[in-house]
Amino acid sequence: MKITVLGYYGGYPYRNRATSGYLIQEQNYNLLVDCGSGVLNALQMVLDPLQLDAVLLTHYHHDHIADVGVLQYYWQLHTGVKKEPILPIYGHTQDPLNFASLTLPDVTQGHGYSALEPLVLGPLTLTFLPTVHPVPAFAVRVTNHQSVLTYTADTAYFSQLAEFAAKSDILIADTNFPAEKTGQLWHLTSQQAGELAQQAQVKRLIISHLPQEYPLDRLTQQAQQAAGAVKVLRAYQGLKIVF
Repeated sequence: MKITVLGYYGGYPYRNRATSGYLIQEQNYNLLVDCGSGVLNALQMVLDPLQLDAVLLTHYHHDHIADVGVLQYYWQLHTGVKKEPILPIYGHTQDPLNFASLTLPDVTQGHGYSALEPLVLGPLTLTFLPTVHPVPAFAVRVTNHQSVLTYTADTAYFSQLAEFAAKSDILIADTNFPAEKTGQLWHLTSQQAGELAQQAQVKRLIISHLPQEYPLDRLTQQAQQAAGAVKVLRAYQGLKIVF
C-alpha cells in the first residue's frame, strides 16, 4: 500500500498548501480520501485525476469536501481518457443534502457507507467508526490484508479510537491543537495524538489536520514526547510512504 499526502491543514488552505486530502494506492487502484480546498491541484502533481477509481469522504465539512465540485467538473469537462466511465464517490448518508450532491448525472455517482459493514473497494477493505465531532464523521481503517492504515478523520479523543487503530502500520491523526489547548475540543491535541498512537501500538504516526498559526516543529515534538517509541511524522504535501 502507498499513501501520498495531498493536503494537511485544518479549516482553510494556507500558503499554497491544501486542506485534508490523501491518495491511497494499491495494485493500480487509486483511492482519494477526502477532497479539501486545494486538493485537486495537489492531486494533479502526482496523478491524472481521471485515473481515480473512487473517492471517499469522511464527513461534509468544507475543509474535507471543498474540491469535490471542481473534481466533478474536471471529470465532466476534461477530454482525457477516464479509468472509470462514472466516478464513484462514497460518503455517509446521515446528511441527505450533501450526500445528494455527490451525484452529478453521467459524471459521478454517490454511494453510501456505514459503520455496520465493511466496504470493499478493489483490493482494499474499509471499516468505519463514528467519531466525536459537531457533524457526523467517520474514522476509516483501510487494509489490503497485509498492511493497515487508520485515519481518524476529525474527532475529539474517545476511548474506542485506540481499539479501532490497533496495530496499524500507519495512523493519520487529526492534530489540530497543541498540547496546552484547553476548553472545548473537537479535534485531538498533539499530546492526545501521541498517546493514541502509543495506546494503539501503531508503527508510525502521521500528525495532520494541522493548525496554521502554531509552530509545527513544536507540535511534532509534543506528539513525539507523548508517543514514546512510536515514530512521529508531520504531514506535508507530497509525503509518500509505501508500507
